[in-house]
Amino acid sequence: MSEATTPPGPATEPPAPAQTPATESRIDAASRSVLREMLESSWLVTVFAVVAALVLGAVLIAAADARVQESAGWLFARPTDFLRAIADAVGGAYSALFQGAVINFSGNGFARVIRPITETMTVATPLIFAGLGIGIGFRAGLFNIGAQGQIILGGVLGAYVGFTFDLPAGLHLLLAVLGAALGGAIWASIAGVLKATTGANEVIVTIMLNNVAIYLIGYLLTTTAFRRPGGANPISPQIPDSATYPLLLGRDFRLHLGFVLALLAALGVWWLMERSTLGLRFRAVGANPSAARTAGMSVPWVTVWVMAIAGGLAGLAGSAQVLGTERVLTSGVAASFGFDAITVALLGRSKPLGTVFAGLLFGGLRAGGFAMQIRTGTPIDIVLVVQSFIVLFIAAPPLVRAIFRLPTPGGSARTKKRAAKTTSLSAQEAGA
Repeated sequence: MSEATTPPGPATEPPAPAQTPATESRIDAASRSVLREMLESSWLVTVFAVVAALVLGAVLIAAADARVQESAGWLFARPTDFLRAIADAVGGAYSALFQGAVINFSGNGFARVIRPITETMTVATPLIFAGLGIGIGFRAGLFNIGAQGQIILGGVLGAYVGFTFDLPAGLHLLLAVLGAALGGAIWASIAGVLKATTGANEVIVTIMLNNVAIYLIGYLLTTTAFRRPGGANPISPQIPDSATYPLLLGRDFRLHLGFVLALLAALGVWWLMERSTLGLRFRAVGANPSAARTAGMSVPWVTVWVMAIAGGLAGLAGSAQVLGTERVLTSGVAASFGFDAITVALLGRSKPLGTVFAGLLFGGLRAGGFAMQIRTGTPIDIVLVVQSFIVLFIAAPPLVRAIFRLPTPGGSARTKKRAAKTTSLSAQEAGA
């Protein structure tokens, strides 16, 4: 048989079609569409998502309570005992959660009464910083999942400036804060540059950078430049008072100036996204990159700027830890703030005011969770489950509407009109 009529063997079979740029563009467009649906859902959906998460949390609290389990044995004989046990378990747990997060009515003295709300604000500070950064990325159409690594690098550089240099108090704190912002911005810019120049997926890159940051800080804390002299533990020298955030309410409370800075950052982000030309470009690229490119905008340039600003805000979250709450650098500086901030940004619909309230909510859940466990014996993992349910419901607005029989919003036309208006304004700005 001639070579021309030889049936193709396995070696000559055509390879499976690779993912084309058009396919990648469709996937990216679908991702943007899902993100836009989450961010444009009504506040009513957001509130009901939190309510649904608390209801499911109550079910778990009741199921884990010993009295509820015992009374379930004679449910049909004495159903009121079962219902009373559920009410006591859920009411006691959520009451302890509230008193541990907002106001402790049984506290002795004014300081103990208001301490819970100050702890909530303290814990919320890094969440607000990082949530603002992630929210900017979301509104620009970027999935910045790297806040964890950006917090770590911000904490590393901020702490290094703090314990290395001997400077006057105001200048020392300013340079340490700027160093933290710079560390986060540089780390996030790596993903931004790779996205802009090679088209690398920012989700994968930022996740990998999170792991790199974790191992990097582990290594740095074994070096003489970062490890406390005379000790073998991976902990930095104590940061002097000249480089730490001043305490707002005295030494009886942990609330520091970083919380005020977080509120100012939220105001700055609002101005950036709603009143500045740069923010207009961010929003235009997030709404429709192709239209923004047609209007003369440099999408790669916008990508780098978005990631740099987002990383700088996440770096400030690291400063809240090392310069405010902990005042030392450890490998656990970021805790889980970087991942929780993703939920905070989604819950706040990536708007500054919403992010502040969402940060306070999650700060209260974390601060009150410990009080709930101590007073009622309810596992603190219940709080983590509630947070996870919030993520689930925020990510699925149609599910929330189906559960609570909410009407499907008829705002698709308004959404298109708003996107068209944004693109038109962007084109005019670019032409100007």
